Amino acid sequence: MADIELDILDKAVLSAPAHAHEIRVLNTVIAVVSVLSIIGAGWIVMSFCLFKQVRTFRHQLILGLAISDFLMAVNFLSSCAVNLSGHILSDPRQKTFCSFNGFMTQFFVVQTDYWVLVIAVSTFLILANYKLQSTWIQEHRIVLWCLPWGFSALWATLGLVIGGYGDIGAWCWFTSDRVRLLVNFIPRWFIILIILGLYVHLYRLIYKAHNRFMSFNDEASPHSLSPETESVSSTRRIGRPSKMAYQMMSYPLVYMIIWTIPTTIRIYQSSTGKAAPFGIATVDKACIVVQGFADAIIYGLNETSLGAWRDRFQKMPPTAPAPPQQRHFAVNVQHDIVVERSSRMSPTG
Repeated sequence: MADIELDILDKAVLSAPAHAHEIRVLNTVIAVVSVLSIIGAGWIVMSFCLFKQVRTFRHQLILGLAISDFLMAVNFLSSCAVNLSGHILSDPRQKTFCSFNGFMTQFFVVQTDYWVLVIAVSTFLILANYKLQSTWIQEHRIVLWCLPWGFSALWATLGLVIGGYGDIGAWCWFTSDRVRLLVNFIPRWFIILIILGLYVHLYRLIYKAHNRFMSFNDEASPHSLSPETESVSSTRRIGRPSKMAYQMMSYPLVYMIIWTIPTTIRIYQSSTGKAAPFGIATVDKACIVVQGFADAIIYGLNETSLGAWRDRFQKMPPTAPAPPQQRHFAVNVQHDIVVERSSRMSPTG
Protein backbone atom coordinates (compact mmCIF):
# COMPACT_ATOMS: atom_id res chain seq x y z
CA MET A 1 0.00 0.00 0.00
CA ALA A 2 2.86 2.35 0.89
CA ASP A 3 4.55 1.68 -2.46
CA ILE A 4 1.31 2.45 -4.32
CA GLU A 5 1.00 5.78 -2.53
CA LEU A 6 4.62 6.59 -3.29
CA ASP A 7 4.11 5.71 -6.96
CA ILE A 8 1.18 8.10 -7.13
CA LEU A 9 3.24 10.81 -5.44
CA ASP A 10 6.16 10.23 -7.79
CA LYS A 11 3.99 11.06 -10.79
CA ALA A 12 3.46 14.54 -9.36
CA VAL A 13 6.90 15.03 -7.80
CA LEU A 14 9.57 13.66 -10.11
CA SER A 15 12.36 14.22 -7.60
CA ALA A 16 10.73 12.03 -4.92
CA PRO A 17 11.75 8.34 -4.75
CA ALA A 18 9.17 5.83 -5.91
CA HIS A 19 9.66 3.12 -3.27
CA ALA A 20 10.23 2.86 0.46
CA HIS A 21 13.68 1.26 0.18
CA GLU A 22 14.77 4.07 -2.14
CA ILE A 23 13.70 6.59 0.48
CA ARG A 24 15.88 4.82 3.06
CA VAL A 25 18.90 4.70 0.75
CA LEU A 26 18.53 8.30 -0.37
CA ASN A 27 18.12 9.68 3.13
CA THR A 28 21.03 7.65 4.44
CA VAL A 29 23.30 9.06 1.74
CA ILE A 30 22.08 12.62 2.31
CA ALA A 31 22.50 12.25 6.08
CA VAL A 32 26.13 11.19 5.64
CA VAL A 33 26.86 14.07 3.24
CA SER A 34 25.10 16.48 5.62
CA VAL A 35 27.40 15.41 8.44
CA LEU A 36 30.42 16.07 6.20
CA SER A 37 29.12 19.58 5.45
CA ILE A 38 28.45 20.20 9.14
CA ILE A 39 32.01 19.18 9.99
CA GLY A 40 33.47 21.31 7.19
CA ALA A 41 31.46 24.43 8.02
CA GLY A 42 32.03 23.91 11.73
CA TRP A 43 35.77 23.75 11.11
CA ILE A 44 35.72 27.19 9.46
CA VAL A 45 33.66 28.67 12.30
CA MET A 46 35.96 27.14 14.92
CA SER A 47 39.05 28.40 13.09
CA PHE A 48 37.62 31.91 13.12
CA CYS A 49 36.94 31.72 16.85
CA LEU A 50 40.34 30.26 17.80
CA PHE A 51 42.85 32.06 15.57
CA LYS A 52 43.30 35.82 15.27
CA GLN A 53 45.01 35.54 11.88
CA VAL A 54 41.76 34.30 10.31
CA ARG A 55 39.65 37.19 11.56
CA THR A 56 40.41 39.49 8.67
CA PHE A 57 37.70 41.31 6.77
CA ARG A 58 37.55 38.59 4.13
CA HIS A 59 37.30 35.87 6.75
CA GLN A 60 34.45 37.68 8.43
CA LEU A 61 32.54 37.23 5.17
CA ILE A 62 33.68 33.61 4.92
CA LEU A 63 32.35 33.14 8.46
CA GLY A 64 28.92 34.26 7.24
CA LEU A 65 29.07 31.70 4.45
CA ALA A 66 30.15 28.97 6.87
CA ILE A 67 27.28 29.73 9.25
CA SER A 68 24.83 29.45 6.35
CA ASP A 69 26.42 26.18 5.20
CA PHE A 70 26.28 24.79 8.74
CA LEU A 71 22.62 25.63 9.30
CA MET A 72 21.66 24.42 5.83
CA ALA A 73 23.33 21.05 6.48
CA VAL A 74 21.58 20.79 9.86
CA ASN A 75 18.27 21.43 8.10
CA PHE A 76 18.97 18.64 5.60
CA LEU A 77 20.01 16.30 8.39
CA SER A 78 16.80 17.00 10.31
CA SER A 79 14.59 16.10 7.34
CA CYS A 80 16.57 12.90 6.78
CA ALA A 81 16.13 12.00 10.43
CA VAL A 82 12.37 12.42 10.09
CA ASN A 83 12.23 10.22 7.00
CA LEU A 84 14.46 7.54 8.48
CA SER A 85 12.37 7.47 11.65
CA GLY A 86 9.38 6.35 9.59
CA HIS A 87 7.54 9.68 9.56
CA ILE A 88 7.66 10.33 5.82
CA LEU A 89 7.68 14.00 4.87
CA SER A 90 4.91 13.45 2.32
CA ASP A 91 2.57 12.36 5.13
CA PRO A 92 -0.11 15.05 5.64
CA ARG A 93 0.69 14.96 9.35
CA GLN A 94 4.16 16.29 8.55
CA LYS A 95 2.85 19.25 6.56
CA THR A 96 3.89 21.85 9.12
CA PHE A 97 7.40 20.46 9.48
CA CYS A 98 7.69 20.08 5.71
CA SER A 99 6.74 23.72 5.17
CA PHE A 100 9.30 24.82 7.76
CA ASN A 101 11.94 22.54 6.28
CA GLY A 102 11.25 23.81 2.76
CA PHE A 103 11.40 27.42 3.93
CA MET A 104 14.78 26.84 5.58
CA THR A 105 16.05 24.99 2.51
CA GLN A 106 15.17 27.86 0.19
CA PHE A 107 16.43 30.36 2.76
CA PHE A 108 19.92 28.90 3.12
CA VAL A 109 20.44 27.60 -0.42
CA VAL A 110 19.82 31.10 -1.79
CA GLN A 111 21.78 32.69 1.03
CA THR A 112 24.95 30.74 0.25
CA ASP A 113 24.77 32.06 -3.32
CA TYR A 114 24.60 35.61 -2.04
CA TRP A 115 27.49 35.07 0.36
CA VAL A 116 29.74 33.73 -2.39
CA LEU A 117 28.84 36.74 -4.54
CA VAL A 118 29.50 39.20 -1.70
CA ILE A 119 32.91 37.61 -1.03
CA ALA A 120 33.87 37.81 -4.71
CA VAL A 121 32.74 41.42 -5.17
CA SER A 122 34.44 42.56 -1.96
CA THR A 123 37.68 40.79 -2.91
CA PHE A 124 37.61 42.40 -6.35
CA LEU A 125 36.96 45.92 -5.05
CA ILE A 126 39.81 45.73 -2.54
CA LEU A 127 42.46 44.06 -4.68
CA ALA A 128 41.55 46.06 -7.79
CA ASN A 129 42.26 49.18 -5.71
CA TYR A 130 38.81 50.77 -5.83
CA LYS A 131 39.68 52.91 -2.81
CA LEU A 132 36.34 54.59 -2.18
CA GLN A 133 34.23 51.46 -2.59
CA SER A 134 36.61 49.18 -0.68
CA THR A 135 36.79 51.62 2.21
CA TRP A 136 33.02 51.86 2.33
CA ILE A 137 32.39 48.11 2.44
CA GLN A 138 34.99 47.62 5.16
CA GLU A 139 33.44 50.36 7.25
CA HIS A 140 29.88 49.06 6.71
CA ARG A 141 30.33 45.34 7.25
CA ILE A 142 26.92 45.04 8.88
CA VAL A 143 25.37 46.00 5.54
CA LEU A 144 27.17 43.15 3.80
CA TRP A 145 25.90 40.76 6.46
CA CYS A 146 22.33 42.01 6.12
CA LEU A 147 22.19 41.62 2.34
CA PRO A 148 22.37 37.79 2.15
CA TRP A 149 20.06 37.31 5.13
CA GLY A 150 17.56 39.89 3.96
CA PHE A 151 17.25 38.80 0.33
CA SER A 152 17.17 35.09 1.18
CA ALA A 153 14.42 35.67 3.77
CA LEU A 154 12.42 37.58 1.16
CA TRP A 155 12.67 34.84 -1.48
CA ALA A 156 11.96 32.05 1.01
CA THR A 157 8.87 33.87 2.27
CA LEU A 158 7.60 34.50 -1.24
CA GLY A 159 8.11 30.83 -2.05
CA LEU A 160 6.14 29.77 1.01
CA VAL A 161 3.27 32.15 0.34
CA ILE A 162 3.00 31.80 -3.45
CA GLY A 163 4.05 28.25 -4.24
CA GLY A 164 4.47 26.38 -0.99
CA TYR A 165 6.93 23.59 -0.27
CA GLY A 166 6.54 19.82 -0.52
CA ASP A 167 8.47 16.58 -0.14
CA ILE A 168 11.07 15.94 -2.86
CA GLY A 169 12.60 12.85 -1.28
CA ALA A 170 15.16 13.82 1.36
CA TRP A 171 13.88 17.27 2.25
CA CYS A 172 11.09 19.68 1.31
CA TRP A 173 11.46 22.32 -1.38
CA PHE A 174 9.61 23.45 -4.48
CA THR A 175 8.08 20.28 -5.91
CA SER A 176 8.16 21.58 -9.49
CA ASP A 177 11.46 21.15 -11.32
CA ARG A 178 10.60 24.04 -13.57
CA VAL A 179 10.03 26.37 -10.63
CA ARG A 180 13.34 25.36 -9.04
CA LEU A 181 15.09 25.82 -12.36
CA LEU A 182 13.74 29.34 -12.84
CA VAL A 183 13.88 30.50 -9.23
CA ASN A 184 17.13 28.91 -8.06
CA PHE A 185 19.31 27.40 -10.76
CA ILE A 186 19.27 30.04 -13.49
CA PRO A 187 20.04 32.88 -11.02
CA ARG A 188 22.76 30.70 -9.48
CA TRP A 189 24.51 30.25 -12.81
CA PHE A 190 24.25 33.96 -13.42
CA ILE A 191 26.04 34.52 -10.09
CA ILE A 192 28.68 31.92 -10.98
CA LEU A 193 29.43 33.68 -14.28
CA ILE A 194 29.74 37.02 -12.50
CA ILE A 195 32.20 35.52 -10.01
CA LEU A 196 34.17 33.90 -12.79
CA GLY A 197 34.41 37.19 -14.67
CA LEU A 198 35.49 39.09 -11.55
CA TYR A 199 38.27 36.65 -10.68
CA VAL A 200 39.54 36.45 -14.27
CA HIS A 201 39.74 40.24 -14.46
CA LEU A 202 41.31 40.41 -10.99
CA TYR A 203 43.94 37.86 -11.91
CA ARG A 204 44.89 39.89 -14.98
CA LEU A 205 45.30 43.00 -12.82
CA ILE A 206 47.46 41.20 -10.26
CA TYR A 207 49.50 39.53 -12.99
CA LYS A 208 50.31 42.91 -14.54
CA ALA A 209 51.11 44.39 -11.11
CA HIS A 210 53.35 41.41 -10.39
CA ASN A 211 55.32 41.95 -13.60
CA ARG A 212 55.73 45.66 -12.85
CA PHE A 213 56.85 44.92 -9.32
CA MET A 214 59.37 42.34 -10.50
CA SER A 215 60.81 44.83 -13.00
CA PHE A 216 60.96 47.55 -10.37
CA ASN A 217 62.66 45.21 -7.91
CA ASP A 218 65.28 44.12 -10.46
CA GLU A 219 66.12 47.73 -11.32
CA ALA A 220 66.03 49.11 -7.77
CA SER A 221 68.90 47.16 -6.16
CA PRO A 222 71.11 45.54 -8.82
CA HIS A 223 74.19 45.37 -6.55
CA SER A 224 72.61 44.30 -3.25
CA LEU A 225 72.53 40.53 -3.28
CA SER A 226 70.93 39.77 0.07
CA PRO A 227 68.02 42.26 0.00
CA GLU A 228 67.37 41.51 -3.67
CA THR A 229 67.19 37.77 -3.09
CA GLU A 230 64.71 38.17 -0.26
CA SER A 231 62.56 40.67 -2.13
CA VAL A 232 62.47 38.71 -5.37
CA SER A 233 61.66 35.52 -3.53
CA SER A 234 58.83 37.19 -1.62
CA THR A 235 57.43 38.79 -4.74
CA ARG A 236 57.46 35.55 -6.63
CA ARG A 237 55.60 33.83 -3.80
CA ILE A 238 52.97 36.56 -3.69
CA GLY A 239 52.38 36.81 -7.40
CA ARG A 240 53.31 33.50 -8.95
CA PRO A 241 50.75 33.30 -11.78
CA SER A 242 50.13 29.56 -11.76
CA LYS A 243 49.35 29.33 -8.06
CA MET A 244 47.40 32.58 -8.00
CA ALA A 245 45.32 31.48 -10.98
CA TYR A 246 44.60 28.10 -9.40
CA GLN A 247 43.47 29.72 -6.18
CA MET A 248 41.20 32.31 -7.76
CA MET A 249 39.68 30.04 -10.37
CA SER A 250 39.00 27.27 -7.85
CA TYR A 251 36.15 29.28 -6.31
CA PRO A 252 33.83 29.54 -9.35
CA LEU A 253 34.99 26.28 -10.92
CA VAL A 254 34.07 24.22 -7.86
CA TYR A 255 30.59 25.73 -7.86
CA MET A 256 30.22 24.99 -11.54
CA ILE A 257 31.12 21.35 -10.91
CA ILE A 258 28.77 21.06 -7.93
CA TRP A 259 25.75 22.51 -9.70
CA THR A 260 26.18 21.00 -13.17
CA ILE A 261 24.45 17.69 -12.38
CA PRO A 262 21.53 19.24 -10.41
CA THR A 263 20.95 21.78 -13.18
CA THR A 264 21.05 19.08 -15.86
CA ILE A 265 18.52 17.00 -13.92
CA ARG A 266 16.21 19.99 -13.53
CA ILE A 267 16.32 20.67 -17.27
CA TYR A 268 15.77 17.01 -18.13
CA GLN A 269 12.84 16.47 -15.78
CA SER A 270 11.13 19.77 -16.53
CA SER A 271 11.41 19.28 -20.30
CA THR A 272 10.57 15.57 -20.55
CA GLY A 273 8.28 15.08 -17.58
CA LYS A 274 10.20 11.91 -16.71
CA ALA A 275 12.06 11.16 -13.49
CA ALA A 276 15.81 10.67 -13.68
CA PRO A 277 17.16 7.24 -12.64
CA PHE A 278 17.33 6.83 -8.89
CA GLY A 279 21.14 6.67 -8.78
CA ILE A 280 21.56 9.90 -10.71
CA ALA A 281 18.84 11.57 -8.64
CA THR A 282 20.72 10.59 -5.49
CA VAL A 283 23.92 12.16 -6.83
CA ASP A 284 21.85 15.20 -7.80
CA LYS A 285 20.72 15.77 -4.21
CA ALA A 286 24.13 14.90 -2.75
CA CYS A 287 25.72 17.63 -4.88
CA ILE A 288 23.41 20.21 -3.33
CA VAL A 289 24.10 19.06 0.23
CA VAL A 290 27.89 18.76 -0.17
CA GLN A 291 28.29 22.50 -0.67
CA GLY A 292 29.26 23.10 2.96
CA PHE A 293 32.07 20.57 2.72
CA ALA A 294 33.21 22.03 -0.61
CA ASP A 295 33.29 25.54 0.85
CA ALA A 296 35.44 24.26 3.70
CA ILE A 297 37.95 23.00 1.14
CA ILE A 298 38.10 25.99 -1.21
CA TYR A 299 37.81 28.67 1.50
CA GLY A 300 39.62 26.74 4.25
CA LEU A 301 42.49 24.92 2.58
CA ASN A 302 43.19 27.86 0.26
CA GLU A 303 43.17 30.38 3.07
CA THR A 304 45.22 30.63 6.28
CA SER A 305 42.92 28.38 8.32
CA LEU A 306 44.87 25.25 7.49
CA GLY A 307 48.17 26.96 8.26
CA ALA A 308 46.85 28.15 11.62
CA TRP A 309 45.84 24.62 12.61
CA ARG A 310 49.15 23.23 11.37
CA ASP A 311 51.06 25.72 13.49
CA ARG A 312 48.96 24.84 16.50
CA PHE A 313 49.73 21.14 16.31
CA GLN A 314 53.27 21.44 15.00
CA LYS A 315 55.02 23.91 17.23
CA MET A 316 58.00 25.46 15.51
CA PRO A 317 61.38 25.92 17.28
CA PRO A 318 61.72 29.53 18.51
CA THR A 319 65.08 29.87 16.74
CA ALA A 320 63.77 28.97 13.28
CA PRO A 321 63.07 32.25 11.41
CA ALA A 322 62.01 30.73 8.07
CA PRO A 323 58.48 29.45 8.87
CA PRO A 324 57.14 32.87 10.06
CA GLN A 325 58.58 34.47 6.91
CA GLN A 326 56.85 31.84 4.79
CA ARG A 327 53.56 32.38 6.49
CA HIS A 328 53.82 36.12 5.94
CA PHE A 329 54.36 35.79 2.22
CA ALA A 330 52.05 32.83 1.67
CA VAL A 331 50.01 33.13 -1.48
CA ASN A 332 46.39 33.52 -0.45
CA VAL A 333 43.65 35.95 -1.25
CA GLN A 334 43.02 37.14 2.27
CA HIS A 335 46.74 38.04 2.57
CA ASP A 336 46.41 40.00 -0.64
CA ILE A 337 43.51 41.95 0.81
CA VAL A 338 45.58 43.02 3.80
CA VAL A 339 49.10 43.28 2.31
CA GLU A 340 49.09 43.18 -1.48
CA ARG A 341 46.80 46.20 -1.71
CA SER A 342 49.24 48.39 0.22
CA SER A 343 52.24 47.12 -1.76
CA ARG A 344 50.49 47.78 -5.06
CA MET A 345 49.40 51.28 -4.01
CA SER A 346 52.93 52.45 -3.20
CA PRO A 347 54.31 52.56 -6.81
CA THR A 348 51.24 54.43 -8.03
CA GLY A 349 51.40 57.00 -5.26
